[in-house]
Parts: sequence; structure tokens; C-alpha cells
Amino acid sequence: QVHLVESGGGLVQPGGSLRLSCAASGDTFSLSAMGWYRQAPGEQRELIASILRDGTANYADSVKGRFTISRDSGKNMWYLRMDSLKPEDTAVYYCYAQNQVHLNFWGQGTQVTVSS
Repeated sequence: QVHLVESGGGLVQPGGSLRLSCAASGDTFSLSAMGWYRQAPGEQRELIASILRDGTANYADSVKGRFTISRDSGKNMWYLRMDSLKPEDTAVYYCYAQNQVHLNFWGQGTQVTVSS
């Protein structure tokens, strides 16, 4: 089992920045991929950024060029740096991880609100 805890959400003005953090504990040695989803009210959960153990990162078109995912394997943490935030980025953000048998683990979610 893997336990994930997010932090770093909040209220930010359009054009501002936030950094989300995800801390993993438990069977972290088995993780093959990690990243971030978000879910806006009335919308489906959307994969926005992922990173593999080898550091390969992928992004949804909606955040490409504005968001950056990174990881600190020594601390079992990964991060989502969000720049040039827009009101449409408002959502609950979830960190996730997938192990080598494709079992997914989720954090509890953190609210990000972009509003003036």
C-alpha cells in the first residue's frame, strides 16, 4: 500500500503561481509512475501531468507550458509548479501514483481556486 498526502493548494489571482506537493509513504519502491489529476465542479477527473521513474514527463495540452512536474526520489515526493494560472484551472487537485502492477493510489485532494 501507498499513502499520499498533498499540500500547497489555496486561492491565487489570475496570472499567479502555486506549487503543490505530494508526499508518499509505504511501498514507494514499487511505484512506476506518479503525477497529478484535477477535477473541476461538474467535470470528469482529468490527468494533467505525469512523470515516470526515469524522469520522463507528460502534460495535458491545457497546462503544457504553464505547469511543471518534478520529483525528489530521495524524499518520495513530487511537485506541480503552476504558473500563469487561469480561472479555468480552478479545481480539486489530486496526486496519484501507479505501481508496477498498475494499481493506482490517490491523495485526498487539495483545492486550487484562481480568482480575483
